[in-house]
Amino acid sequence: MQNLWFKFSGFLLLFLALNTEPVYSQTDNKALSQADSLFNNLQYTEAFTIYDSLLQHQQVYTPQMLLKMAYIKESARDYTGAMYYLHLFYKKQPSRSVLKKMEELGQTHRLSGYEYNDLQFFKTQFSKHYMRILEFMLLVAVVTVTVMFVSWRKGHRFSRTFKVGFTLYLLFILYYINFLNLGDAGIIRNDQVAIMSAPSAGATWLATVSQGHKVPIIGEQDIWYEIRWKGEKAYVRKHNLLELP
Repeated sequence: MQNLWFKFSGFLLLFLALNTEPVYSQTDNKALSQADSLFNNLQYTEAFTIYDSLLQHQQVYTPQMLLKMAYIKESARDYTGAMYYLHLFYKKQPSRSVLKKMEELGQTHRLSGYEYNDLQFFKTQFSKHYMRILEFMLLVAVVTVTVMFVSWRKGHRFSRTFKVGFTLYLLFILYYINFLNLGDAGIIRNDQVAIMSAPSAGATWLATVSQGHKVPIIGEQDIWYEIRWKGEKAYVRKHNLLELP
């Protein structure tokens, strides 16, 4: 039983380590260079096509590429796209300056949901240190498993309390990697979108909004997202909302 638990702990730790690998593969330098050249020559449509292919099909991107994609979308007055790529950039390199840029862009085009506040500042700091916290927790787990292995080889047997506690610690790391978040959000992706009081076409109409507004997502029901609109619970059809990663 002791050996089985030890193997389970090692397997879970290996799974956690593999699960922390970045989702981005190495950049295809040739395609990226071609897109950058097109961008520099003001051939934005052609450049965006290559950028989008790298991002969507190969999961490849650089921070500079995301900024260029945001610029192209803003130039085309696609504010949903501009905010989306700025958000991806922010997830890659979180900073207050990016949040400020999004707030300024929102104010310029009268888009709600991008107000810079203390909560956003906290999210920024948490995002900045997310990987460091994770690395520290994994380091503690690796050191613990190493000491456990050496002790086990010497015939030491671990108490039930220790085994349960360490297993819970590994499960917390798993939760931290996969499920811990500070709230979901989405961006209105179409114009003339109806915000309703309930998940029904016959519900009370609350507002009609244009693309680009950012709203908190608090749930979903069939073809509807449950959101917060001006502090109140509201609903919007899923195809009208671009969920942020």
